[in-house]
Amino acid sequence: MTGTVNFAAQLYPEHMVEVFQKGYRSVINNRPDLEGGTEQPTSASLEEAARNAGIDYVFQPVVAGQITQLDVEAFARHFNELPKPILMFCRTGNRSSSLYQTAKQMDLLND
Repeated sequence: MTGTVNFAAQLYPEHMVEVFQKGYRSVINNRPDLEGGTEQPTSASLEEAARNAGIDYVFQPVVAGQITQLDVEAFARHFNELPKPILMFCRTGNRSSSLYQTAKQMDLLND
């Protein structure tokens, strides 16, 4: 883990205790529910596991290649308010990284 944020591919409820043990205090889920079919865990199941592990959780789904200005601004608000460090995830981590990099380029992040 480096700095205040890191990126990951799909997380599962059973990963949340390990995420907490690695030092993360917040998780942002950028993957829409059922994007990967029924084998993908729902946001509700991930949120329950995260909160049970002592982690703040935000569900902010974004569609690959369709990230909007509003998505970036909403992400920046979450980022600035959540306890750090934050682990962001989507299917591969690319969308999450893109959201972060765009917000950083727009100077919206307090980090």
